Formats: sequence, structure tokens, C-alpha cells
Amino acid sequence: MMKKVQRFGGAMLAPVMLFSFFGIVIGFSLLFSNQTIMGDIAAPGTLWFKFWNVIAAGGWTPFFQLPILFVVGLPISLAKKYAARASMEALVIYIAFNYFVNAILTLWPNSFGVDITQAATTGSGLTTIVGIVTLDTGMLGALIISGIVVYLHNRFFETELPDVLSNFSGSVFVTMISFFVMVPVAAIMCFVWPTIQEGMRSMQGFFINSGNFGVFIYQFLQKLLIPTGLHHFVYAPFAYDNAVVEGGMAAYWASHIGDFQTSAQTLKELYPFGGFSLSGMSKVFGTTGLSLAIIQAARPDKKKKVIALIAPAALTAILTGITEPIEFTFLFIAPVLWVVHAFLDASIATISYAFGVVGDFGGGLINWLGLNWLPLWKFHSSTYITQIIIGLLFTAIWYFVFTFMIKKFNLKTPGREDDTDTMQLYSKSDYETKKTENKSSKNIPKHVRQAEAYMALVGGKDNVVDVTNCATRLRLTVKDTSKVAHTSEFQAAGASGLVNTGSGGIQIIVGLTVPTVRESFEDLMTE
Repeated sequence: MMKKVQRFGGAMLAPVMLFSFFGIVIGFSLLFSNQTIMGDIAAPGTLWFKFWNVIAAGGWTPFFQLPILFVVGLPISLAKKYAARASMEALVIYIAFNYFVNAILTLWPNSFGVDITQAATTGSGLTTIVGIVTLDTGMLGALIISGIVVYLHNRFFETELPDVLSNFSGSVFVTMISFFVMVPVAAIMCFVWPTIQEGMRSMQGFFINSGNFGVFIYQFLQKLLIPTGLHHFVYAPFAYDNAVVEGGMAAYWASHIGDFQTSAQTLKELYPFGGFSLSGMSKVFGTTGLSLAIIQAARPDKKKKVIALIAPAALTAILTGITEPIEFTFLFIAPVLWVVHAFLDASIATISYAFGVVGDFGGGLINWLGLNWLPLWKFHSSTYITQIIIGLLFTAIWYFVFTFMIKKFNLKTPGREDDTDTMQLYSKSDYETKKTENKSSKNIPKHVRQAEAYMALVGGKDNVVDVTNCATRLRLTVKDTSKVAHTSEFQAAGASGLVNTGSGGIQIIVGLTVPTVRESFEDLMTE
């Protein structure tokens, strides 16, 4: 069960990965179309102003079409085969589901406490999906419908029908079954969702008024649960759905930057729930401190290798906010550090919030610049100076705490392995992998070579049950874990590490190129 939850949580990252780029587009568009910053060139009606408003219109795409993105994105990671067809099936059925909801609410207008005739505005409980007025089930509704379709796809896509019915096989068969399943699902949603919406509204008030304690608990759980994959269910309703504010904090912040520029109030007064979007504080300042600590604690003769291992992963986390490469380098070899890391993560967010630091700080420096510092520094510089001071103090805390614990308890972080261990071991499979790479490096793409190496190291395709991926990891279920090679052999093949999650589940930490590696891996499975 836990493996399925992990896979589901990881799949949610597929559409979220788009937010960094589009967030930057919106940030720069708002910056360049702001007359206060740019001068008369950005006055309303000028060609410059119109151009950047056109760019901004496109930049809002993932924020305004989030349910559709999740519907299509989920099958990419969860469909065991023919993911593209599964995405098409999910999209068609999601549209049909919303037509069913619209019809039910229209034909029984007094049965569900929802007035389908009113405008689909914020707070109405309604929204518009591809022109259909329907219940605003947000990200959760999209994930439920898409998840049902993916389940039916995995179970029935390859069902063999009689020759006379062969035209109804494959995607058509899955769509037929899903179509009729959606009728009762739509009816159930009409009964239960209005009550859920009321609960969300109550929750919004609770978290806004929970103050610093609420921020600490939220942030601590979000970080602590990363190894299980359950952290997605902590932050996603806040960032992308209606748990705290209608439409999610990410969309709310980006759409109100213009208001924040012109108000005399502090950012905390304008954005009181902004403490739930400060996870990037640890991604930038925490990553810097713990990375320096790991390098400092390494043996002198291994420092260069540790720097080569840590620096790219740390830079990825600091710039993009994707922390798995750096965090997983110490999580599974020194888990006690993970608890300390989660505590410090919650502490820096809580203290920052207490001193008035709020904003869209869920990512790395690119996110900070595009959606915070550049458009708002002129108006709220004191807030950001406070943020930097607190961040640098916590960088020092992370550094000294991690250095002390690593040395005091002799934790085997990179560069502190026993003399019998090395950071990279070579075996027969390594030799074969290297030999293959040397022969074919000019003709075979790197992701294909990696997939071939990983396939050999997990015991071949006959030992693989299924494969998915999240942002940085290739997630596999294998029949016999004893056939899986040692972590060092995966590192020699290009991975950052290997995680054994139990019950046949393993995770190969690949990095941001994992989607292409997965595609090549799946190709090998079908050969």
C-alpha cells in the first residue's frame, strides 16, 4: 500500500514541474509591465505594455488550467504501459465526468445545496472546465478521476475481445468502462463535495489563525514525510488547491503581485497565510549550510570527490528548489540528520514568518527572483533584508549542527566511509557497463546508456514488475531484491544513489533527466 501511495505522490510532480518556468514568466511580465518600475515605456496602452500582457496571458496557463494538467499528468507516471493513450483516456473521461455533474445539478437544482445557475466565481463552489459549469473539485477531483481511469487502463487496456468486437479494444474499451463508472462517481461527488467545500472554508480560517505554531507543524510534517512520498498530500492542497485560499496560494500570490506593489501595508498584513509557503528557506539557506558541513566533515583525501558529488546537487536545490538529490545523499545513511533537518526546516520557516517574511518562497532562487524580489524589492525591501539575515544565521546553524553531529556520532556521510568502503567501487558489471559506454558513447544518448546499465544492475527485465518515476527518482518494483546490485555500482553507472523501500520496491536516484531515462528503460522492457 505504501508503495502505491509513494507512486501516486510522485506522479503529482509531473505537472508541478511546469510551475517554475511559468512562474518566472509571470514574474518578469508583471515586472516589465509595471509603470512604477519601468517608467513611461510601461504605461497602459503602449506597445511594450501590451506585449508583456500578452506574454503574461500565456504564463497563466498552468495556474488557470491546473485540473486539466493533473488529469493528463497523472497517467504519465502511473500507467504501466501506453501512458500517452492513458492520458487521452483520462482527459476524455474527465470532461465526460464534468458534463455528468453539470446535468445532475441542472436537473435536480434543489438537492445538493449548489445553485448551478449562478456565476462560477471564487467562493461560489463552481468553476468552468473547458466551457462546462461544474463543481469546483480542484486538483483533488482531477486526481480522483484520473486515478480511476489509470486503474482501469492498467487492468483492461490489453483485454482481448472477440474478433467481431476488436474495434472496441484498447483505449476504446477503457473509455467505455470508465464512461459508465463516471455516472455514479458524478452523483456521489454532487452529494459529498459541497460538504467538503464547507470543511475547506472552515480549515482556511483555522490555519490562518493558527499563527506561528501552525506554520511550524505544517513545515515539519512536510519535510519529515518526504521519504514516504506523503509530503505531497501536505503541501499540495495549500499550494495548488483551496485548503487555505481559493485557487491555491501559488496562483493567489502571482495574481496579486500588482496589489502588493501599491499597498502601504506590510506583506504579512496583505498575505497573512504566507507562512505556509516558506519551504524554500531551507532549500536555499539550509542546503548551503548542510552541504558545507558534509564537505567539511569529509576525510581530507576524499574532499575533492565529495565536492564533485555534493556541489551539483546543492546547486540544483538552491536554484530550482528540487532538494532530493542533496537530501537523499545523507537521508538513508544518516537518518538522524533527517529529523534534525526537518526541525531546522520548520524553525527557519516559523521564525521568518514571525518576523514578517511571507511570499511565494516554495522554490529556489529562480523562483525568489521572478515572483518576489524583482517585482517587490522596491516596495518591501526591509522584508527581504530580514529574510536574508535570518537565512544566513540559519545557514551557520545548519553548518555547525550538522558538522557537530556528523563528527560526534561518526555518521557515515559522503567522504567518511570506512577504509574498506570507497565512494565508488568497481565490479564486473561496472566493467561491462564502461566497456559498452566506450564503444557506443558517440552514437547512443546518455539516457539510453544509463537505462541499459540500470536494467542490468536490477537483474534484467525479467526481474522488473513495473517502473514509474517522480522528479528525480526511477521507481521500480522487482521480483527478487537479491538480484539488485550494490549502491556503489549504481553510482558508477551515473546514479546518485539507490534506495530500498522494502517489499520489492527500489528507487534509483537519477536526477532531473529521469523522465527520459524512464522512457528508455520502458523500451528495454518491451524488447
